[in-house]
This record gives sequence, C-alpha cells and structure tokens, in this order.
Amino acid sequence: MVVRRSDTKERIEQVALELFVEQGYEKTSLREIAERLEVTKAALYYHYRTKEDIVHGLIDDLVGSLDELLEWGRAQPRPAQAREEVLRRFATLVEGRFGPIMQFIQQNMPAMKELGVKHSLGEKLAALFQLVGADEHDPAMQLRTRLALVAILLSNAPMFGAPQVADVSTDLALQVALELVAPRESF
Repeated sequence: MVVRRSDTKERIEQVALELFVEQGYEKTSLREIAERLEVTKAALYYHYRTKEDIVHGLIDDLVGSLDELLEWGRAQPRPAQAREEVLRRFATLVEGRFGPIMQFIQQNMPAMKELGVKHSLGEKLAALFQLVGADEHDPAMQLRTRLALVAILLSNAPMFGAPQVADVSTDLALQVALELVAPRESF
C-alpha cells in the first residue's frame, strides 16, 4: 500500500497543480504558490525546495496509485474477468487527482519531457493497457479494452487540445468503457 503524503504536502501539491494548470508550469513561481497557500517561501521550502520537486511528488503519488491498481489486477486469478473492476477503479482515480494531473502534463509537455516524468507514468499506463487486454486474442477485443481506458481518460482530461465534451462525467465514461469490454455475440 502506498503511504500517503502529509496534509501539508498534499495541500501544496493541490495549490501548485491549480496554478500550473491555470498559468502553465513555466509561468508559475514558488513565490506564487506560497502566496496562494498564505505561507512564507521558507515554509514552502521546508517541504519542497523547487517546482520540480512538487511535480515529482505529484507524479510519484499518481504512479503509486497506478501501482496499487496494477498489483490488485495482477493478483486476480482471472485478469480478464476482473477487467470491469479494474476499469471502475481506474475511473475513480481519473475522477480524483489523476484528471487534473493529466491535464497539467498535456498542457506542459516540454517541461514534463525536461523533467523526465512522462517515462514512469507512460510505463504504468502501458502496463494498465496490458492488464485490461489480458487473455484477449481477438484483435477487435484488444482494441476495445484499450479504447475503454481512453474513454475514461478523456472524460476528465481531454487530449490533444480538444475541449472537454460537455456533460461527459466519469460515470458516463465508465458506462461507455464497460459497454466496450462487454462480451459480444458473434455476428
């Protein structure tokens, strides 16, 4: 189980993430983060010395949550039968902190590449794609399982600069995802 950060660190990460999404990573300073938190820079430095440290903290938390999900899914005796629960748990993650972090990453790709954070997150997402496609030999079903994950991701973090689709909740995305992976009759 992943050890959760202190309330103070979580609050710093939350405020920093808000600012990073609002103004961009490069345009956000530690001073602005401290001001929004209504603390001194010295108090902020006690927990995080740099913006990079904050980003790594955000990504580490996310990767830890994905590790927990992957560990649970892999421990199931029949991963294909646990697929729906994996999707439900992933939707819960996306509805929480994952969505804003993904939005932040997409809006700040050059900085993320420089910080090297995309690699660890990319590995975990690739493992999740593998897990939901476990035991599938039909190429169409393999594609459906991957699209199910993408549907959940898009509900909270539109990709490629596309605006978020109105009225698409994580619940609706999960419903679509579950329909994609539902067993199909032969035509």
